[in-house]
Amino acid sequence: MTELVDFFFAQYKQYPTHEIVLEIIAIIFGFSSVWYSKQNKIWVFPTGIVSTLLFVYLLFKWGLLGDMMINAYYFIMSIYGWYIWTRKVDDSHVTPISSTTIKEKYTATIIFFATLIFVYLVYITFDKWNGWVAYVDALTTAIFFVGMWLMAKRKIENWLFWILGDIISVPLYFYKGYTFTSFQYLGFTFIAIFGYLAWKRNLDNQKQTS
Repeated sequence: MTELVDFFFAQYKQYPTHEIVLEIIAIIFGFSSVWYSKQNKIWVFPTGIVSTLLFVYLLFKWGLLGDMMINAYYFIMSIYGWYIWTRKVDDSHVTPISSTTIKEKYTATIIFFATLIFVYLVYITFDKWNGWVAYVDALTTAIFFVGMWLMAKRKIENWLFWILGDIISVPLYFYKGYTFTSFQYLGFTFIAIFGYLAWKRNLDNQKQTS
């Protein structure tokens, strides 16, 4: 049993207690945010803002620039999404769940490749492009950037990007030594799957009643 605990959590012996506490708090708010997103509730954004701010601080301290940029971007897009989700499209309805248009797919593609280039340049600038982890960081950053943009616009396809990015992040964060965060992404994967199914039912109901 001791060997198993050491395997998962031995790296935390090197971390200050306050960083461990902040990581756990950030994870709790992160889970809350994803759960509210699954439920199609506006609380996805305020809880997400708390989580992302804490992770920006922690990831900066840990030197994980790609991950830090993801969370800084989440913070900005949470504010944007909060506005989009509460904006009324007519006198009685706010922005509904919908599918991406052709134009939005083009935009998503541009965001994806622009993010890859941007993350690469940042890593080169700080001399961090030095292993396979940097390549995976760039890929997951691009995936999550698109996913967050689609979620802010209340597009059902956002869940597909979250599922893919979460699956990649589980072993990635474990390899980096952040076991709690790795478990968080494992939980995110299952919530994202159920989130997609819930939003799909909502979208199908909209089509039936329209």
